[in-house]
Amino acid sequence: MAATLRPLERALRQAPGPCVRPRVTGAGSACCRRALGAKRYLLTDSIMKLKEFQHKKMAIAYNLTGTKESYFRNLEEKLTQNKLLLKEELKNLLHLCQTREDVELAKNVIYRYHAENRNITVGEYKFGPVFMRLCYELDLEDSAVKLIKDQHLRGFFSDSTSFNILMDMLFIKGKYKSALEVLIEMKNQDVKLSKDSYVLAFAICYKLNSLESFKICTTLREEALLKGDVLSRRASCFAVALALNQNQREKAVSIFSQIMTPESITCTNLNVIIHIQSNMLESLIKILQDAAEGNISKFVKRPMFSEEVLAKVREKVKDNPTLMGKFEEIYGKLHINGQITTYTLDAILCHTPGDRKPHTLWLNRRTVSRRTFQPLSHSLLAE
Repeated sequence: MAATLRPLERALRQAPGPCVRPRVTGAGSACCRRALGAKRYLLTDSIMKLKEFQHKKMAIAYNLTGTKESYFRNLEEKLTQNKLLLKEELKNLLHLCQTREDVELAKNVIYRYHAENRNITVGEYKFGPVFMRLCYELDLEDSAVKLIKDQHLRGFFSDSTSFNILMDMLFIKGKYKSALEVLIEMKNQDVKLSKDSYVLAFAICYKLNSLESFKICTTLREEALLKGDVLSRRASCFAVALALNQNQREKAVSIFSQIMTPESITCTNLNVIIHIQSNMLESLIKILQDAAEGNISKFVKRPMFSEEVLAKVREKVKDNPTLMGKFEEIYGKLHINGQITTYTLDAILCHTPGDRKPHTLWLNRRTVSRRTFQPLSHSLLAE
């Protein structure tokens, strides 16, 4: 992989500047507006854990013996006197930081702590994600990039979550080249890519939208499949969108055909673009007609189409009076049904899905019999 990623230096020089996402207004159903407009980042709350981080900060500040200033002075003295730094001291410090100046002290403590404990990794507390959440909170993504690439801290950011949070931070600020550098560093440090890592990697490549980023995306995807890693539908959708943007229609079709459940709003619109680029206009009109007129139960969510994508359909069929007439009729029905959203395909791709609640509610059910006050399983056996 290292050899394959060497052309990334060229990709970083050739990649276009940050894409400015158009402001999204209006839009289909209220449900669709909530789903797409609620958040800006790619990772879900269960990964970011920003609220948990805030709660932890408040708890540590409340239970701190003495003042924050005295705590910081004590750590500064330990640094100057070359005294041993404890795990709890660094943990508390990261949760007490409130300013950029505070983070400078935290960085010095991190360097010392890692130098003293670089060989103690198994079962140890992961400081990386906590530091990244702190940088996320204080808009210190550039400092985070420097630290994660620093060879003296090799092993401190040993988990995928640290890299994921940083890539996400850079992504939402349009710093796609820097995000790609973090991805490369992640590979160089042999940190295993998680399901979320692939989503971020493909999203970054999609935003860069260059031949080099397409090659990187393709290489990562092929590696993942060879290793048996599971690629989510979101990751595959970014790969399909990038292939389409690079006029790699056959590759886009191949990736799309491997998506197990292509019923999402993203897949629906990508499928339309695939049909446009494939000149499969009759089939495309049939797809739109089935979506608008199909006998769908009221309990089943109807397919939603982006106004931007439908505009591409109109442009494609405008020279064919028969297809144009059919399209306008179908467009009217889609509009009446509330199946058209003004969100762009880019906005649909980059929205953050809500966290799914695990189907484990039954585990919280009553476990003690109200009649015998014995464990419920015992009562059932007796009865």
